Amino acid sequence: MSRKLVCYPPIEEARLEPLREAAAPVEVINAASIEEAFVEIADAEAFFGKITPGLLAAAKNLTWIQSPTASLEHYMFPELIEHPATLSNMRGLFSDVIADHVLGMMLCFVRHLHTYIRQQPHGLWAPVGGEDERQPFAMGPAYVSGMDRLHKRLADCTLGVVGVGAIGAEICRRASAFEMRICGVDSESRRIPGVLEEVWPVDRLPDLLAHSDFVVIAAPQTPATEQMFRMPQFEQMRPDAVLINIGRGAIVSLDDLVAALDNKLIAGAALDVFEVEPLPKDHPLWRMPNVILTPHVAACSVKIPERHLATLLENVRRFSRGEPPLNVVDKAIYDRTR
Repeated sequence: MSRKLVCYPPIEEARLEPLREAAAPVEVINAASIEEAFVEIADAEAFFGKITPGLLAAAKNLTWIQSPTASLEHYMFPELIEHPATLSNMRGLFSDVIADHVLGMMLCFVRHLHTYIRQQPHGLWAPVGGEDERQPFAMGPAYVSGMDRLHKRLADCTLGVVGVGAIGAEICRRASAFEMRICGVDSESRRIPGVLEEVWPVDRLPDLLAHSDFVVIAAPQTPATEQMFRMPQFEQMRPDAVLINIGRGAIVSLDDLVAALDNKLIAGAALDVFEVEPLPKDHPLWRMPNVILTPHVAACSVKIPERHLATLLENVRRFSRGEPPLNVVDKAIYDRTR
């Protein structure tokens, strides 16, 4: 009996032909309906797409499942966690794109670009620090002014990254190019060669919060990270620090974040992900001048679809050769009973 890979939902023709070429001699079934998927998965060894408890129960020979996404909080379910099949995901596609987004957010805060962009439609000339602090041209920059103190360099700042996986590591690499001091915590990663020789375990998060000008959340959503940032964490941060979240919205309690900003426990926040998306129009974060909000676009780039296909094809080739896939997932970290 020939080996079989089932795809459901069906993929478009433009990707189907290269997928079949990569899979050969494995048979590729592009199931057009859920009914067809149930029939075909019964003797399939591999599956690409959105697996469900029903499909998994119908599968008798499944050894490999490829998720079409990097995030898995909406993909996992108890039967999948317990199933012996290897699960792989699409992590690693977005690292440079999201890192660019984070660096842009940090640059906005150190140079107050978000403030000046908001002033521009009003024709408002109001440098942070006050116009009366500007030094006369005849004297040159003879002393440190209030404007100087409030316009920082990234090189004078410390970056703390929560979650030093593919995305977090790339953020650290870009920050290193700006000569920032860097620290990070992660449940698995222990170093970034040439950038950060020691990544701390997660129990050192309070140390990271106490030292960082920018705290960047780049962790996935798992039972261990949900609501990881609440009032105790904001109280451990510096009052001049900024929180940036490009990980998952469920990691940060927005109610506690608003309270922390209102009470000046932290200086600002930049968010691309939220507990509820879209963020409601009446949410107080929209009206805060020290907050930058982007509508879950940090991973957007024309490069992503081609990388997605390349990863899929590589893993299909590996499956056809009997090799382990890229991006194997530790399913146990999604187990809520642990």
